[in-house]
Amino acid sequence: MSSYRFAVSVMPREGILDPQGRAVESSLPHLEVENVRDVRVGRRIELTVEAEAEAAAREVVERLAAELFANPLIESWTIEGVPMHAPVS
Repeated sequence: MSSYRFAVSVMPREGILDPQGRAVESSLPHLEVENVRDVRVGRRIELTVEAEAEAAAREVVERLAAELFANPLIESWTIEGVPMHAPVS
């Protein structure tokens, strides 16, 4: 088996209220930042999957994203492969 590393980015769907994004956006004037708008806040999950092939590992990640990491009714997600971390010695 091989190890495959993925990152899942979960974001509120377009048109869904994003209170965290609004809070960040409302704080920008206090930092004297005026040229930023449409702030959306999400989360990123990184994980390593052991599998025979990358396609099989990606299927596991897709299932986790749909059933555990995100609420498909109000959130969307993207999955990307990321480099494996170098071992720490």
